[in-house]
Amino acid sequence: MRFVIQVVSEASVKVDGDIKGEIGRGFLTLIGIAPDDTKEIADKMIKKMLGLRIFADENGKTNLALKDVEGSLLLISQFTLYADCRHGNRPSFTKAAGPEPANELYEYIITRCREQGYPVEKGVFGADMKVSLINDGPFTIILDSNELA
Repeated sequence: MRFVIQVVSEASVKVDGDIKGEIGRGFLTLIGIAPDDTKEIADKMIKKMLGLRIFADENGKTNLALKDVEGSLLLISQFTLYADCRHGNRPSFTKAAGPEPANELYEYIITRCREQGYPVEKGVFGADMKVSLINDGPFTIILDSNELA
């Protein structure tokens, strides 16, 4: 599983010109899911994401977590995080999970974040989405479940 977490001052996602999700301060997180990912892996990724202390405190040091700043989440499913560009110029996406298991885990992640008290907005799984954001910093973190302890 891969998360690309961007600290934002605001972010939104549109489908066919209609806003489907919108947040102020928080994380815009792009979520890539592999065929062998599980709910247990998702739980580890969620715990790490929500625990990241990457917001500035009163001294300008990255010392505050999402909860400390009363931030929100905009979670977007993005199978292209598993693009394989090793051969030729056209990426292969065979390392991404199929639509059914990917959507199931995507919805699981959304539910778990909401259960922990975070305001969560989301994209539309499988849709052609237009994502807008103001990356604060810019500050972007990539989490890969294969690299978590």
